[in-house]
Amino acid sequence: MSPEKWTDTQKERAEILFREFPDIKTAFSLTHSLRMIFSQRCTKEQGAVSLHSWYSKVGEFGNKAFNDIAAAMYDREDDILNYFVNRSTNASAESLNAKIKHFRAQLRGIIDRKFFLFRLMKIYA
Repeated sequence: MSPEKWTDTQKERAEILFREFPDIKTAFSLTHSLRMIFSQRCTKEQGAVSLHSWYSKVGEFGNKAFNDIAAAMYDREDDILNYFVNRSTNASAESLNAKIKHFRAQLRGIIDRKFFLFRLMKIYA
């Protein structure tokens, strides 16, 4: 959640937490800045600049978990930057895949492929 949306008690707790554990403050800051990169409306090139800036901040932090995430994002950067073209994701396709997997698991396997596809079409089309 964005710090602007925190209640007064949440702000107090965060202040204490961040004072006692500065690494948590840095981790929260990095997470929040990544969230803000994807919430802004910008071009693909501006998104790339923002992501590269974020990568450098992660490198300075030196946390293994964040480094792994940054490396994975860097490897798939072209696919990730396509989000900025029309601000769409493949979430609906992933949701449909999950529904199909669940439906297939309920049947405990598929013997007649044509009938399975027919039932799938009748349920989800």
